[in-house]
Amino acid sequence: MNMKKLAPVAMTALLFGSAMVPVASANEQHATEAEVPQIQIDPVHIFNNTRGTVEDVRVGENITYYTVKDGEQINVLEMTKDTLVFDNTGKKVDLQKGDKVIAYTFANKPQKYIYPPQFNPEVVIVESEEVGFVEVDYFFEDLTNTYDMLKLNIGNETELLNAKSEKVEAKDLTEKHLVVFYTASTKSIPAQTTPSKVIVLDDYPATTTNPVNEEIDKIITSDSYEVAGTKMVPLRIIAEKLGFKVDSTGKGAILTKGNMSYTLTRGETTFGYNKALRTLKVAPTLKDTKTYVPVEFVEEYLK
Repeated sequence: MNMKKLAPVAMTALLFGSAMVPVASANEQHATEAEVPQIQIDPVHIFNNTRGTVEDVRVGENITYYTVKDGEQINVLEMTKDTLVFDNTGKKVDLQKGDKVIAYTFANKPQKYIYPPQFNPEVVIVESEEVGFVEVDYFFEDLTNTYDMLKLNIGNETELLNAKSEKVEAKDLTEKHLVVFYTASTKSIPAQTTPSKVIVLDDYPATTTNPVNEEIDKIITSDSYEVAGTKMVPLRIIAEKLGFKVDSTGKGAILTKGNMSYTLTRGETTFGYNKALRTLKVAPTLKDTKTYVPVEFVEEYLK
């Protein structure tokens, strides 16, 4: 998951179009455009930022739709009970009509072609009157963010959590997408801060026996066959147990989860991984109305 710091930011902007610079706080920016160093950012790590005031709330069965307006721009936030919502000091809050917000969504997450645009954000920050800044970004091994504008110094009082509100350690923050809450930073380049709270957005592997993996192992044992020496396993049931949404394309399937997206087509060894292409040893096949894929795909990409 390493990224290389190579090319000018201007080139990155040209390559990735509307993807916004993933450096933002609730109340201010840290540096001017002239201070931005030369680096290249992989689009997998960039967030779309949706700003505005909540003007309408529509409650569905499992999703609540928040209409957000910023000037003439209208967007809709699709949020579930698991969507993270905090104010700019790190307090959990309930999103309400009239709130000024900024929502962060992985830029490579599949998006509906609909107007007004709809986003399924990873985290929503509500502006409050209290002093507090927020950075939602990818942080490297040295805990500097993608544009080298902020470096984290983790203190003894820094609260470290994952998206499920479980405690994590400082070593778990490197090369991850983080939500960082802080109140002050140095004027150096990069600015340095000791945050009050850090939340890791990336999924974490279980530290103990995972019952889901045990179920998958049973499926692989009971429902598999071989093609050219490669074990083939059912795609949908395994992917859904691992938390992926599976949409049929008629000739294959699209799998989505967080910032990951896979597009597989039966009979083709090449498959889409986010905005890149990968290759399987054996193409997905149809058997008994189910799509089967090489077990290596499950082990290398889904687990």
